[in-house]
Amino acid sequence: MESTLALPPKDEASDVARVADALAARSSGGGDDKPKRKRQSQSCDACRARKVKCAREGGEDDPQQACKHCVSLGIPCTYDYQPKKRGPPNLYLRRLQQQQEAAAAAQAQANGGGLAPLANGSPPSAISPTSPASLGPPPPTASSTTSTAPSYLGHTGLSPLAPVIPPSIPPSRYPIAADTFHYAHAAAAPPPEASFGGPYPLYNLPPAVPTPAPPHPTPPPAPSYFPALRHLHRPHRIDTVAPRERIAQIIGLFFDFVYPLTPCVHKPSFLADFAARREESDPLFFALVMSTVASTLVQVPRSYVPLERAAVRKLAQECHEASRHVTVASYDPPTSMHVVVRYFDTIYHFCEGHDATSHAAFGEAAHIAVTLHMHEEASYEGLDPVECEMRRRTFWLLFSADKSMSILLGRPICLRDEDCTLHFPKEVDDEYITPNGILPQPAGKTAIVSGLNYCSRIFALLGEILVRIRVDKRSPPQGPFLTARLEEVKSLHARIVTALAHTPPPLRLKPAGVRHGAVASMLQAQRGYSFAQQTFAEVRDFFDNPNANRENAGNHFLVMQANLYVTQQLVRFVIEQYRDELMASMRHSMGGDVKDLEASSAEDREAVASDLLNVLHSIPIQSIATNGPSLVHKVRFVASTLLDAVRKAEEAPASAARAHAYLWDFLSILSEIERNYILDDEKDGPPDANAMVT
Repeated sequence: MESTLALPPKDEASDVARVADALAARSSGGGDDKPKRKRQSQSCDACRARKVKCAREGGEDDPQQACKHCVSLGIPCTYDYQPKKRGPPNLYLRRLQQQQEAAAAAQAQANGGGLAPLANGSPPSAISPTSPASLGPPPPTASSTTSTAPSYLGHTGLSPLAPVIPPSIPPSRYPIAADTFHYAHAAAAPPPEASFGGPYPLYNLPPAVPTPAPPHPTPPPAPSYFPALRHLHRPHRIDTVAPRERIAQIIGLFFDFVYPLTPCVHKPSFLADFAARREESDPLFFALVMSTVASTLVQVPRSYVPLERAAVRKLAQECHEASRHVTVASYDPPTSMHVVVRYFDTIYHFCEGHDATSHAAFGEAAHIAVTLHMHEEASYEGLDPVECEMRRRTFWLLFSADKSMSILLGRPICLRDEDCTLHFPKEVDDEYITPNGILPQPAGKTAIVSGLNYCSRIFALLGEILVRIRVDKRSPPQGPFLTARLEEVKSLHARIVTALAHTPPPLRLKPAGVRHGAVASMLQAQRGYSFAQQTFAEVRDFFDNPNANRENAGNHFLVMQANLYVTQQLVRFVIEQYRDELMASMRHSMGGDVKDLEASSAEDREAVASDLLNVLHSIPIQSIATNGPSLVHKVRFVASTLLDAVRKAEEAPASAARAHAYLWDFLSILSEIERNYILDDEKDGPPDANAMVT
């Protein structure tokens, strides 16, 4: 009959036997009083410190045997290292597990009224009342977890993380919705539309697809990104900056006096969008309106705006800041409207005297334009005609400004002609450009954009000579290369002289009868205090009298004439200067006489002074003044260089000296024009008519 007692397994029996033998040996050896050295580690102290294997020739349990490393180093081999006491265990995971178990128990109790076993199989009473889980806050119930925890936490019993609250933003003059934005309501905002109406799309996103609402809606989790531009900005209203009627009046001044020189907006679309209050739904159009107003206020005479100088400057600054608050948050995706806004900001800062800020704004405009491939003709395929023409005009305005800053300020060129494959804008007025196509320009009617095209051609020639000057400055040409370079410069000179030979009649200069041989007699008849005083009176009346005649200032083609012909003389002067330098270098290298070359250069300088003087006398002073400080800088560059050349020359014709002196006096009149554009009272000095007849 088998025994009912089960025998232990073989492995278990052997373990029990080993334990029994160990206890018996310990009890039998109790009489041995000799202390035994207990080694704390398999490695000696020196090997442990060096982190090398401790090698002993004898057995590892021999306490008298020193390791080979200690013997070779001649140091004592010791085993004095005492292990450190372990620190407290990490209870974080245990607390998480206990919270999960408590939540599961509460879930089971809420569902069936009974207690469900915990995850580890222990009964609910196994959790001590004084356990770490009981010392914290009470575990959340299932209902509280569902209502407060984000979806990615599930029913883990974890308390949801509090949403990240952004630091408080100091109040600004134009607060945006980000100042008081709450993340909890981010998803409640409607998704951005595919695009806004009009020729300037703000978003290029697919149409939103409606999604069915969940059966039990829960608040969305805190987003890890900033929402789109439309989510951050409240509806913008022009009335918060200035009365809408005043803004409309300034926009009218823009199209009457500024637009002929900067036709980078589509007039019918712009006015239609402004009348429809597009700025309330399109923040970027609001920025465009504000930048247009700011740049207009610093480019038109103060008498045109019924405000004091300080009020005009304050309004311009407020409009610029309002535009800036919008555009700094809307670079992506870039659009052509960004480029126009930054170009207007460049003009605003330039007229205000903020040189560094003006250059920074221009850099933004140029780089956004390059990002949009506005310099490549292939990128214009598929664009509607309005967008296409506005991009062309804007890019060529940037191209011209780049060359102007390069020559006047000595800066490198950003937009090089050889990198540009873009065609010039079509010579069609805005009313004939529609989203569906471009209508033909009526016969006999010259388009406003014709002036921009001719000016762009002139600046393209300036870019060619500037590139050659920069290259030759780094590596001066010698021998046959110098001869080839001189031929290139002479060809450029012939092209700039004839650049405006075929302009349409409205842009053609009507000569005032001033020619090289007649300069001396003209100066004797007109140079004097009466002429300067009369011109100064016209300038003062133009800027200070609201009822002054604006016919010449409002003549778009007269205004463009001043810009075109002064720019032509500027580029011609730069080319002739470099041509003379190359010829002088050639004469020196060949050992020839340069006296005849100096005489020829003096004649060229007299010709430039006479032609520039002819331009300034052929155009009414009101049309010249409408061009603003940019034209004054061009005339100052030529006049100051010519005057320095006359002073340095040992022998100069008397007529040339008188022409240069008279040109310098005329520059004083232009400086008076520039002074009237300054809106800062601290930089503005009292007018001095006598200073122009020194």
